[in-house]
Amino acid sequence: MRSKRFEALDARPVNQDGYVTEWSEVGLIAMNGPNDPKPSIRVEGGKVVELDGKQRADFDMIDSFIADYAIRLDNAEAVCKMDSLELARKLVDINVPRSEVVKLTTSMTPAKITEVVGKMTVLEMMMAVAKMRARLTPANQCHVTNLKDNPVQIAADAAEASLRGFAEEETTVGIGRYAPFNAMAIMVGAQVGRPGILTQCAVEEATELNLGMRGFTAYAETVSVYGTEAVFMDGDDTPWSKAFLASCYASRGLKMRFTSGTGSEVQMGYAEGKSMLYLEARCIYITKGAGSQGIQNGSVSCVGVPAAVPGGIRAILAENLIAMALDLECASSNDQTFTHSDLRRVARSLMQFVPGTDFICSGYSATPNYDNMFAGSNWDADDYDDWLIIQRDLKIDGGLVPVLEVDVVAARNKAARALQAVFKNLGLTEITDAEVEAATYARGSQDMPARNVVEDLKSAEDMMKRGTTGVDIAKALIKGGFEDVADAVFGMLKQRVAGDYLHTSAILTRNFEVISAVNQPNDYRGPMTGYQISDEKWAILQDIRQAISPESI
Repeated sequence: MRSKRFEALDARPVNQDGYVTEWSEVGLIAMNGPNDPKPSIRVEGGKVVELDGKQRADFDMIDSFIADYAIRLDNAEAVCKMDSLELARKLVDINVPRSEVVKLTTSMTPAKITEVVGKMTVLEMMMAVAKMRARLTPANQCHVTNLKDNPVQIAADAAEASLRGFAEEETTVGIGRYAPFNAMAIMVGAQVGRPGILTQCAVEEATELNLGMRGFTAYAETVSVYGTEAVFMDGDDTPWSKAFLASCYASRGLKMRFTSGTGSEVQMGYAEGKSMLYLEARCIYITKGAGSQGIQNGSVSCVGVPAAVPGGIRAILAENLIAMALDLECASSNDQTFTHSDLRRVARSLMQFVPGTDFICSGYSATPNYDNMFAGSNWDADDYDDWLIIQRDLKIDGGLVPVLEVDVVAARNKAARALQAVFKNLGLTEITDAEVEAATYARGSQDMPARNVVEDLKSAEDMMKRGTTGVDIAKALIKGGFEDVADAVFGMLKQRVAGDYLHTSAILTRNFEVISAVNQPNDYRGPMTGYQISDEKWAILQDIRQAISPESI
């Protein structure tokens, strides 16, 4: 006979997840791997001739790139000799300012910084994140996608997401040729919800760059980097090619950050026996050396791999901390779903939610997960109320604000009508009144009428051949009677020319004022310092629709 308690436990959602024991030889180890190199650096004539136990003649291309571009050399040898425990304590110590710590961390080698964070518990890492986040104010980012690539639904979902407080919104496609419509829809919809929202369309890099240069998008983040040479070459890339791509985006006024995450190398079979965190540290150093303003990391789409090994979720927090310690913007993942357990998915997110990161999620799904084309998110539209109430419970600004149903319905309807006007005035496929009505009240694509995909794809291709730009979209909005939305779209285009939002951790207010690590740096030094929720903001966060006021009884 079996214990009935164990039978009940076996039936719990958490036991539908997969778990493995450590296997360091193939990289199935989260951090502090036995094959990770020992920290070392030697600089001669201003050039690194030894890095983490390797002589320059033995460097692979990643070692070479990091040695030449990613480490502050004036103090590197001295920092490498410092006690790693002492350095870990400086990261946590509220009496040591962030500016002082950054001078040390940016002088470390990948092996050194991995060793330092390996001395810390998750609680200590969270304390360090509160201090090391680049921008003072935390924020959030979302995914806006659907199974049918329906642009009307994307516009409506984007408007609702903006109203709910997301500072950045990202879409992608099921069919690559739909990208122009999706990019246009998320941009228009987002500006309806709140002017100044940054949007992107994640597709293959040539198309994504083309959309950005036309003014259809404002930022990019799906520029992936890897921690071993074999994985990089498998994608026909090098650190130099990624650096060149980063400069292409930035030179045209597009904000951009790289993407990486623990587990990608072991998932692709080329971990070289190193721990996931050490290889991820190399990715972050590539990002730093390439001049990217930040990184989307936290395992992201590989989260199932570190989540299966002991300490894997700890390693995810550690990689976020390393990004911040290298003075980069950190969009700390919390996006792809990885568990059947609601308890476990919340526990995974609290370590970024509580101290706050530049973007707590780099992909909170603004749709139900069945519509999420990024393989589902750890949080989706059905979780909005949970997120808001956790913020209220803990008095934490997690980037979202309570909304009223009447306001959401109005924003969704306006976004759908605005896109309808754009399509009409640009001579694109028709958006019917029935589609506008459906998008206004839809939960997801199951509530939307089907579009003629063949005609949509022909129309999108024709639009691109005509050389349509963001200015044309603004003109179409004015012609359709949506002058305020046109002003917001044009405001985004002007930001591209100014380039101020290319600063680290930049977001925009509704008045197109830039908030970044330059003009709003994180100055946390313990209680009552750093980001403090204002009385006005706290009143907003408290005011959830479910709360009963004494006056109403």
